[in-house]
Amino acid sequence: MTDRLVPESVVYRSLTFFARGGAICLPSPARLASFATRPSTAVGKPRGSRMFDKPRTRSGYAVGLTLVAALASIVAAPAMAQLAVSVNDNKVKLVDGTVVVNANPRPDTMSLIDLATLPPRKLVEIPVPASVVGPPMSVALSPDDRLALVTSNQKIDPADATKQVNDNRLSVIDLKATPPRVIQTLETGAGPAGVSINRAGTLALVANRNDGTVSSFAIRGQQLVALAKLTIGNAQSGPSHVAITPDGKFALVTRDGDSMITVLKIDGEKVELANRDINAGLRPYGIAINSNGRMAAVANIGRGNGDLDTISVIDLTASPFKVVDTVTVGQTPEGIMISPDGKWCAVVIHDGSNKPKSSPFYNERGQVVLYRIDGMKLVRTSAAKIGAWSQGVAFSRDGRTVVVQNMVERDLQVFRNENGKLQDTGRRISLDGGGAAIRIADRAR
Repeated sequence: MTDRLVPESVVYRSLTFFARGGAICLPSPARLASFATRPSTAVGKPRGSRMFDKPRTRSGYAVGLTLVAALASIVAAPAMAQLAVSVNDNKVKLVDGTVVVNANPRPDTMSLIDLATLPPRKLVEIPVPASVVGPPMSVALSPDDRLALVTSNQKIDPADATKQVNDNRLSVIDLKATPPRVIQTLETGAGPAGVSINRAGTLALVANRNDGTVSSFAIRGQQLVALAKLTIGNAQSGPSHVAITPDGKFALVTRDGDSMITVLKIDGEKVELANRDINAGLRPYGIAINSNGRMAAVANIGRGNGDLDTISVIDLTASPFKVVDTVTVGQTPEGIMISPDGKWCAVVIHDGSNKPKSSPFYNERGQVVLYRIDGMKLVRTSAAKIGAWSQGVAFSRDGRTVVVQNMVERDLQVFRNENGKLQDTGRRISLDGGGAAIRIADRAR
């Protein structure tokens, strides 16, 4: 960004200094941005003008100039935002525990959310093919927040509009465009679900839930290039999500069809089996890896028969990787995420909210459960009520803001993490569609 001089008149017109016993009054973001980019020749009124007749303290001037310059640079630099992407399914709804295809549904959407503010704010929504089928990790952001990748597991059956069939689309969205837009659509295997990008921003992996494979793509600038499709298991093995370790050397693929987790080795653009399958709990689904690369937490969704389900902890410092602990969490842990600072793990459980009201296991609302990460242990610290059939969860980069996707209510529910105590802020962010997956970029702190 080119250096610009901020006119002295701007400082005095825009701020009432603490030194004078008043509050700071800021101009609008648009006005600040215009100040920041105004040519340096426009330096304000001459010394003889009325603006400078009143005496000003040196400290007040310095504070004012610093605040305006800093705030102007923030407005002019969208990179200061903490971006999260929510993808939203408009094709289906839940009717008394049964998933029903909507008649003449609107397009699915992608919502761009800024988590840097409290409450977070929705920046824009655009049409993007998406699906609630699969773990709520069907979106990934590049480390520089430039690109978003969104998979579409299901689409409306062209032969019967009341049904869905397997899709195979991966959409590439340019988040820096105004507005963001889909710039590329690629084919994956059948029923793509979870997707991840390595921290180098050079490789993307997609779990194809309906044909037992993982697709790999090279990221070259703003374009993806298909590399290979690696067979993980048979078509019923159900690869659901693929998570890449921070060093980019391994990936873990959950298989809810046969209750295994397959380890992959990565060498540049080459992805192959590591000949290691991990046995965690029943139907491993979502998986999150700690930012320090030492452990992973896996949500085991079970059979949905009302029994309490589990989370397994995988030790990634062991050779080979292995499960070292399992904790009971509740009915159907759908979404799971570890905070970027590596201190917290949040889990979204349906808790029977996706069941018919006649079921003995029915509850009107689900829960989000928060755990403190203590080495290879998860220590439960609090839980809070959420909506029904809720899906993904995301943290702000400092771990203090937590947002949960409520599929039925079609919104994001906003919580504060007060040192392990979840507090519902009462704020909701509306979504154009039922929230199906949500992520922020995975990058080094």
